[in-house]
Order: sequence, then structure tokens, then C-alpha cells
Amino acid sequence: MRYTTAGESHGPEEIAIIEGIPSGLKITDSDINQELSRRQHGYGRGNRQKIESDNVSILSGVRHQMTLGSPITLNVHNDDHNHWASVMSPDDEATEENSVRKVVRPRPGHADLVGGMKYRHKDLRNVLERSSARETVMRVAVGAVAKRLLNELNIDIHGFVANIGPVQTDMNLLTNFSSLEELREVSESFPTRTLDSATDLKMQAVIDRAKKEGNTVGGTVEVLVTGVPAGLGSYVSADTKLDAKIAASIVGINAFKGVDFGGGFDNAEKFGSEVMDEIFWSKDSGFYRGSDNLGGFEGGMTTGEMIKVRGVVKPIPTLYRPMMSVDVDTHDPHKASIERSDTTAVTAAAVIAEHMVAIEIAKAILDKFDADNLGRLKEQLKNYREEIKQF
Repeated sequence: MRYTTAGESHGPEEIAIIEGIPSGLKITDSDINQELSRRQHGYGRGNRQKIESDNVSILSGVRHQMTLGSPITLNVHNDDHNHWASVMSPDDEATEENSVRKVVRPRPGHADLVGGMKYRHKDLRNVLERSSARETVMRVAVGAVAKRLLNELNIDIHGFVANIGPVQTDMNLLTNFSSLEELREVSESFPTRTLDSATDLKMQAVIDRAKKEGNTVGGTVEVLVTGVPAGLGSYVSADTKLDAKIAASIVGINAFKGVDFGGGFDNAEKFGSEVMDEIFWSKDSGFYRGSDNLGGFEGGMTTGEMIKVRGVVKPIPTLYRPMMSVDVDTHDPHKASIERSDTTAVTAAAVIAEHMVAIEIAKAILDKFDADNLGRLKEQLKNYREEIKQF
């Protein structure tokens, strides 16, 4: 399985092409739109979410709601392009009139300046239009297809918010949930995607304060995956380790600056006896671990335990109280440019991270088993699970 995306933030369309999805998977635009809606909603999102209503069109690879095994093309129209048609026109030459939104004052923390230097763009809009997190709408669309596949294989996945600014989610609350379905029902009921109402209100207060001050705020998100069989990934080479691929996919999301698994960085303060997941065996379950401090991975491979991944999201670089910058034309000091933005993207980031992990898990399964047809894939995975159980 592989995919690519295309499109600019204020261009007419966002597009993704996916290869390698088995034939026989039922998928509809409503399956994808449900996930796109989750990405758009969440406390701290900006005004663009009121303008756009992300709806996907499936242009190829699906017939009568069933995948064909051929490339799947997904398209989301940018409603906001109506206000940017002349500015973003691919056909008209640049003029004074259609260059009114030229950007020459790069924002600290964004791709503006370095992208301009790399591609020799003096109008930094040529950078920010693609480096914008708007592109993640298509990664969520691709992830929605991956989640449908994982659902057919009895693999569940969910992302939620672990903290926003100084407000921390009580992770002990996770013990209250017997399944990710129960967790999903609770966390999705709160605008901040946290685990309880008291924390939700505190997080909202932090976001409100940041917005009032013209500032932004970051946080941490966590993704959990259940039902994954042992043995996905490999220890034989660095680029075959599945946890490394997941880490790369998380840090590849806009504004993510760190990732860890299981106990993560907290494990650095402990002794080995406190961290290693002891091994047990039962006739009903086969091998299993007594804990999950390593987040479902050993040697770059899944252990069969729950996968636990966390990602650190920096504050959004567009501030309504802009920081100092330098004009790329005159080299004079100025305040950075202001683009329409969210106060925080953490609530959306939980959804995006969830879908990126889904993509990597789906890739690993399709690499390991016959990926031509869903029925055959199910048969092989069932046999493999039984083999692992009997080891």
C-alpha cells in the first residue's frame, strides 16, 4: 500500500491516490466524511472550519461501494477557493492585482523562510499554500480507508488528547474503559477530546486565554490500537521496524515535534525491572505480556499487546500577536505575516495521528499477507493468528 496527496491550501481541490488496497472492501463516501468531520471539529479550531465543509468524492477504484484492487482516487473540494481563484490561478500570469496576498514576512516556526530559500520563492505564499496543515485533510481521508480495512480485520484504533498546555488528562481514567469503543464514546463527547468533563473545561479555559492574548497553545495526543497480531514489522533492518515507521509518520504531521511509545520518556527514569514487560503463557491465549510499558513493540515488531503511541504538538506558528521577522525583499525588521489560523490544533491532531497510525498498521499487514483480495487476506490473517497462538 502506498499513497500520495496533492493540492494547495487555497487551491480548488485536495487529492489523494491510494494503491494496494485489496479488492472486496466495502467503502462509501460517508465512511470517509465521518472521519473528515472529526478532523474539522474540536475546541480551538479557527474560522476556516465554518467556511469549509469537507466532503470527499471517490473518483476511481471503487464500484458499487466495493474496492476493485485498482488505484483509489479521493477528492475534496476547497470551498474557500471561491475567494482565492485569481490569487491561486494556474493559468494567469502574475500581476499586481492577483498578487495582493503576497507574503514576504516569514512566520517563526513555519516553513515560510526555509521553503523560500530552498525553492527560490520570494512570494512565500508559494510555500505556505502547500506546507499548510490543510493538506492533512487528505491524509485523514486515506487513513479512513485504512481504518475500514482494519475494522474488517478486527483491529480497532482511537486517538485522544493527553494534554493541552499545562492541563493534563488523568491517564488513570483509561482503566475505566473495557474497550476502545467505550473510550471513543467518551472522548468524542468532549470538545477537547479528553477523558472527563472537569479536564475538558480546564483545557477550554487555557485555549480561551491563549486566543484572548493573540497566542497559540500546543499539547500531546495519544493513539491506542487493539487487535494487532504479534510479528508485524521486523528486527532485521532499521527501515523494516514498524515502530520506526509509525514514529516517522507521526513526526511527519504538521507541528509534531516528538513521539514515544508505551512509558516513553518516563522509562528513562526507571530501572529495567520496572520497564520490561514480563512474558507469560496460557493455553487459551498463548504468549502474552504482564504489562505494556514498551507500547506493544519489541525489536521493531508488534508483541500482540495494545499499541500505545504519543505525539507532541507544538503551538501553531501563526500568532495574532505576531513575533519579529524580516522582510525577504528589503531585509528590514517587521512583525511576521498573519494568516488565518486556529488557536490550537491539538484536538484535530489527535484525529490526524490516529489516521496516520492506521495507515502504517494497514501497510504492515498488506506487506505481510496476500493483499489482492480482502477475503483471502482474512483467511491468511486468521491462520496466522492461530499459528502465533500455538507457538
